[in-house]
Amino acid sequence: MNLKQEIWRQYRHNQAQLHPLRTLFWECTLRCNMRCRHCGSDCKVSTTTPDMPAKDFFKAIDDITPHVDPHKVFVIFTGGEALLRPDIDACGLELYRRGFPWGMVTNGYLLDEKRLDSLLASGMHSITVSLDGLEEEHDWMRQTKGGFERSSNAIRLLGQTKEILWDVVTCVNPRNYHQLDAIKEYLLSLGCHRWRIFAIFPMGRAANDPELQLSNEQFTGVLDFVKRVREADDGMICSYACEGYLGSYERQVRDNYYFCRAGIEVASVLCDGSISGCTSIRSNLHQGNIYKDNLWEVWQNKFQAYRDRSWMRKGQCRDCKVWRYCEGNGMHLYDDNGDLLSCSLHRIIGQKR
Repeated sequence: MNLKQEIWRQYRHNQAQLHPLRTLFWECTLRCNMRCRHCGSDCKVSTTTPDMPAKDFFKAIDDITPHVDPHKVFVIFTGGEALLRPDIDACGLELYRRGFPWGMVTNGYLLDEKRLDSLLASGMHSITVSLDGLEEEHDWMRQTKGGFERSSNAIRLLGQTKEILWDVVTCVNPRNYHQLDAIKEYLLSLGCHRWRIFAIFPMGRAANDPELQLSNEQFTGVLDFVKRVREADDGMICSYACEGYLGSYERQVRDNYYFCRAGIEVASVLCDGSISGCTSIRSNLHQGNIYKDNLWEVWQNKFQAYRDRSWMRKGQCRDCKVWRYCEGNGMHLYDDNGDLLSCSLHRIIGQKR
């Protein structure tokens, strides 16, 4: 028995009981200026889907405001591409006035000095920019000529800004796998010192694209790379994403042990008003809709499937010896039938046999 993991397990269960809302994603638009091969937006994205009116989202914010400390609930704008909304600065300022810290996830294409100044003036606390390889590989993944240059310019601009928390996220795939050291050095040259890495999970457009899926050997290689960067202490703070229990790599590639916080500390309001755990989770696990439900009442009284995950103990998880620490992997890794698509630990073990 691992005492530290047992303590962490108890902490997870306590959090599930308390379910303090700490992060709220707003899928504020489904419009995007790129055609990313790995887009996981539920496979049903249409440019005809209208942006959610800001007043509708703020009605949901007002539902939760009397029940939380706004300073402890971080709102993240996502999409689509959040910067395509012309009112995104005004939305951020309205959150700031209400006491909610906020940030966004962006592909960086539209982030220039003028836009960044406006976002900062609206109270933006943090921002994440995507960079998925060096020029050829990034533009291939994003299917947008010039995307690498625009993302690089955004990262360089952030590297010159001292008043905001920010990082870069990279989706590792077979085409950029061998570039990881070069990407790290490139990011450092742009002034980036926080870097998150994840493998592409088989959902959305990536579900039927074998070019995007790492082999077990490559997956383990990514973890070894992250571990090596963290040990080097050369100015880059690198971590692997929160997607799944990693066995012996736990605490070596992330700051904490594995914990899927969806529905426990994390909620999302999707573009059609659906209330979910995070934006990548399949639609049949939505818990309500802000157009007919009170967001706070849903958060308090629903999300049972997120907070008690015993239903996941089936298939390859049924007799797993580390179930108590993993409890079925991340919620976003389940298909419409409730079956696990990918087990990180099995990929590691499969490679090391």
